[in-house]
Amino acid sequence: MSLEVTDLVVEIGGVRVVDGVTFAVPEGARVGLIGASGSGKSLTARALLGLLPDGAAVSGSIRWQGVELVGLRDRELARRRGRELAMVFQDPLTALDPVRTVGRQISEAAAIHGERSRAERRRLAVEGARRVALPDPERIVARYPHQLSGGQRQRVAIAMALAARPRLLVADEPTTALDVTVQAGILELLRRLADEDRMSLVFITHDLAVLAQVATHAVVLSAGRVVETGPLTTLLTEPASPVTRGLLRDAAATLWRGAATSDLPEESA
Repeated sequence: MSLEVTDLVVEIGGVRVVDGVTFAVPEGARVGLIGASGSGKSLTARALLGLLPDGAAVSGSIRWQGVELVGLRDRELARRRGRELAMVFQDPLTALDPVRTVGRQISEAAAIHGERSRAERRRLAVEGARRVALPDPERIVARYPHQLSGGQRQRVAIAMALAARPRLLVADEPTTALDVTVQAGILELLRRLADEDRMSLVFITHDLAVLAQVATHAVVLSAGRVVETGPLTTLLTEPASPVTRGLLRDAAATLWRGAATSDLPEESA
């Protein structure tokens, strides 16, 4: 296993917001953490990279490639971020610096983890932009975040996360703020890059229909606890938990509304 999480507990202000979460992510696997708002999925994801808010207390075990991350010194954990483990956040605007070009930001990981010439950094930035299918990568690396669309900004954020070719990518609801067409492109991009790099992927979402497009296994969370886990096909066809059945109903309703809207006459849509 590349990642093994055992009895993970996160306490904030004396309250257990993550309560004994256990799951594993084999090398190259795509696993989803899914649950409603407040289920603990995003805090679980942030705990993997040591990105919890100040005052949060963590116990249990997070083993990455056999190395225990819980209790690891901040300096050592920071050294592993980007190079081994990386994260993509829900809102790319919060992850991007508005006063630096996207090219500089894509190549930042190369600059942090090794000295590179200016020409080499630009080459890496263009290569990164091309990998995530940004249009006209030679020109787009000279632009600023506000000059890009929401989908393009999220592709920049993904390129930044993958600049140092990490072995595990954590994606925390990266398509929530995007429309359905753009969302589908981002999900396909994540699948393709994970397969190309044999990279493990942990995908966080509240939407089972979205998860079905990118993951093969799922961990269902409710009130900070795991209520069901297994292959996604099994959860979709034979959900054992009332929580999973509720998520399945929500996904079916969303798909039905989308289909009904697409069938409306053009002047009424």
